[in-house]
Amino acid sequence: MPWLNGRLLAAGEAWIDPADRGFTLGDGLFETIRVRDGAAVWLDRHLARLAEGCAVLGIPARFGDAVLAEACAAVIAAEGIGAGALRLTVSRGAGPRGVLPPATPTPTILVAGHAGLPPQSPVTLVVARGTCRNQASPLSRVKSLNYLDAVLARREAAERGADDAVMLNTAGRVAETTIANLFARIDGNWATPPVAEGALPGIMRAEVLVRLGAVEQPIPVAELQRADALLLTNALSIRAAARLEDKVLSAETEAAAGLRRELGLPA
Repeated sequence: MPWLNGRLLAAGEAWIDPADRGFTLGDGLFETIRVRDGAAVWLDRHLARLAEGCAVLGIPARFGDAVLAEACAAVIAAEGIGAGALRLTVSRGAGPRGVLPPATPTPTILVAGHAGLPPQSPVTLVVARGTCRNQASPLSRVKSLNYLDAVLARREAAERGADDAVMLNTAGRVAETTIANLFARIDGNWATPPVAEGALPGIMRAEVLVRLGAVEQPIPVAELQRADALLLTNALSIRAAARLEDKVLSAETEAAAGLRRELGLPA
């Protein structure tokens, strides 16, 4: 049962206005929030990042954090989710035709729940060549509804027989994958691209950064290809990479498994 604009509804009753700018223009944001033991994990951090993103886009708050926390708890209870995920979506709401937002928008807020977590098994990667992340855009630092660059890169990965794609920025350096931040072990040291390089400021990324003792530094493709291990992190998973294009990696399963244990993810 989703929660929509203040009400818990049956799925068939959750109706979005056809003029909603989230649907017509991708004008909005979302957060993917892990559920563990029937509770939302790091909810305060997710709500803080959502508020920061709304400030960037100029989307006003419709509900306070306390109401959104209650909405998340209500969906978890209604769906009976012990372990899984919530998707909290905010759009600017309905508006007239055209790009310019309405002066006084009424945002649409949707919370939906999903039982179960994605697999934590190693993945295969390619470097996306057909699209990239624009590190100069404010959208690279928020979880925008417009995910089309990632969609195109993920399609390219599938066509090339891989699970995911490493996305480069406009300078040709590593940003992240289509759904995860990336950590590379190069010469025995862990590194991850800075947010300024086009990496999303991931909440799991911040935790893993500290626990690995990693450094933030630009990673050119040549350096990425020297890495002997890669880890992919997002709110729902910590996965090792088994292969980067033609290079077989050490698949740092011990590091990944250790981090999952520390952070309460499935083995």
